[in-house]
Amino acid sequence: MTWLQQHQRSEQLAAEAEIAARRGELSLARELYAQAAEAEDQACGLVEPGKTRTLGITAVSSASLHYKAAQAQIAERVAYQWLGSGSLPSFAVEQLKRLLQSIWSERVRQRAGVPFAPGEVVVSVQGGEVVEGGAPLDLIVEKVQTVQAYFFRTAELLRGLPHRRHGAPPREVAEMCRPWLFQTSPGSYQFAVAVQETRQMSLFPTADPRPREIAEHFLRILRATAEAPESELPLLVPDDDYRTTFLKLTRNLAPTGRRFSVLGVCSADEKSSLTLSPETRVAVTNVIRATRRVMPAADEVEQMVRGTLRAVHLEQDWIEIYVDAERVRITQVGEAVDDVIGPMVNHPVIVRVMRDRSGKLRFRDIETDE
Repeated sequence: MTWLQQHQRSEQLAAEAEIAARRGELSLARELYAQAAEAEDQACGLVEPGKTRTLGITAVSSASLHYKAAQAQIAERVAYQWLGSGSLPSFAVEQLKRLLQSIWSERVRQRAGVPFAPGEVVVSVQGGEVVEGGAPLDLIVEKVQTVQAYFFRTAELLRGLPHRRHGAPPREVAEMCRPWLFQTSPGSYQFAVAVQETRQMSLFPTADPRPREIAEHFLRILRATAEAPESELPLLVPDDDYRTTFLKLTRNLAPTGRRFSVLGVCSADEKSSLTLSPETRVAVTNVIRATRRVMPAADEVEQMVRGTLRAVHLEQDWIEIYVDAERVRITQVGEAVDDVIGPMVNHPVIVRVMRDRSGKLRFRDIETDE
């Protein structure tokens, strides 16, 4: 058989495995993934000399499929083999290193005695103030809080709950989707997020999404929000309020380019990562403004207020910004939600407002000002 035939056979088996996994037939899915990995192993030996990119794609696919088949030791061995060969292009080397990090992290989780959903999500930040293995604490805390909010919102969406403006997620959601933070080996600065499995399983089937489904859907929504907010995102998130919240959470994750320049997100078994850049932030902001227009009154003008967010009281519909030691209150916050605005407290922000003749400020939009 040729490389193409083996590779196509592997892709077909992997597609069947994905379908089985979505049906909840995990044993069958792992068996099919193992067969797909074997086919890709064969394909690696059939790559024509000089086709380094093809070899890199095939080698990464082989190791990833073994990982999906719950064959972590084989996946690790395959990754070591190809990393040691010195014949892979740089993109394949980086992807295999990420896969090894996930395998090592999974072993740590197993030793901890806490059940986690298969796989993990790795978040990395690069550029600006970020150095190899280190980053400003306030920057990372803000991104961690936003990622956690994204997971909870995804779980609430999949569970069919009404859009939440105030307060923490319902207890059943917090118990069903409990993200944990794990360290990874240095490479710029990065951290891994794994979702804890429910300890006490129900005796009766429920419609609640499983932790793995939540993690997978989180990645789909984030990718659609960043890359196709006007075409793909409405298909994944039909509700307008949820869609706006996901757009704003994605904007909060994306860099402005001043403190850092790139935020990457990927899963252990994904072949490519999602990259958020300053251009992503601008594009998402434009979509938010286009979909949530605020019509000015006859005596109003639009302005921007730059300062530090000090107080938030969404139930009373106001926020307070300190501008050069002066307290500025902005009212009619309206659609703002805790998850989006909470991580901004005590951080520099830019608030778009409508100012009337009396000087009162009406809220329009808010984002971090790194």
